[in-house]
Amino acid sequence: MKGPKAMTKRFRDRAEAGRLLAQKLRYYMHKPDVLVLALPRGGVPVACEVARRLGAPIDVFVVRKLGTPGQRELAMGAIATGGVRVLNEDVIRLMRIPEQAIDIVSAEERREMERRELAYRGARQAPDLKDKTLILVDDGLATGSTMHAAVAALRQKKPARIVVAIPVAPRSTLREFAGEADEVVCVLAPDEPFDGVGRWYLDFSQTTDEEVRELLERAYCEETPGRGPEIADERDWSPWRFPSDVPEARKGG
Repeated sequence: MKGPKAMTKRFRDRAEAGRLLAQKLRYYMHKPDVLVLALPRGGVPVACEVARRLGAPIDVFVVRKLGTPGQRELAMGAIATGGVRVLNEDVIRLMRIPEQAIDIVSAEERREMERRELAYRGARQAPDLKDKTLILVDDGLATGSTMHAAVAALRQKKPARIVVAIPVAPRSTLREFAGEADEVVCVLAPDEPFDGVGRWYLDFSQTTDEEVRELLERAYCEETPGRGPEIADERDWSPWRFPSDVPEARKGG
């Protein structure tokens, strides 16, 4: 009788996943129109590594699912950073959800979204997304419902290109994004049963609001004008080191 099949390699943590994901995205290194957008909370440590490696700015894109009344796990839509609301008209019609109920749920989730945006971004203004190449990062996809909502919301901002970038996802979920995003980049798409994103990490501990704030503040400081050469040295000598296929792409400032 054959022994159990060895499981595909797992990521050590979200930081390592971000570094490996950045390797897959090296085409976008130092391109001036690129902006990395993190889906909080778990996507932030991944996205910070991606942004650091690509030499790109980073911001958060907060998405809140609109759960149907009485069945909050069933999404009737979503709201996102910048006042965008996307509705699933099929669910609304099937469940006969009145407009007043949609507005009540939207208001509740908007308050939570605003709380998170203030907690994560502080007084920093949200960036202009029009005509940008947006690299949308999370720590993994299972059903992909939040990412679907994020892509739909971002389309309304008229970017030049949307790249969905994740460390791990089932192949069936990845195929769903083929017609939605301009590009999908994934490090690990296992053939075996997926069983949730956490299975593919050795350390999948919850990311806290405080950790998100600290990571973003560090990333924002690295974007400060006039610090280019110093930042480049820090990147080259940082503890987050990995073999690069394109060493010539790393400029000194």
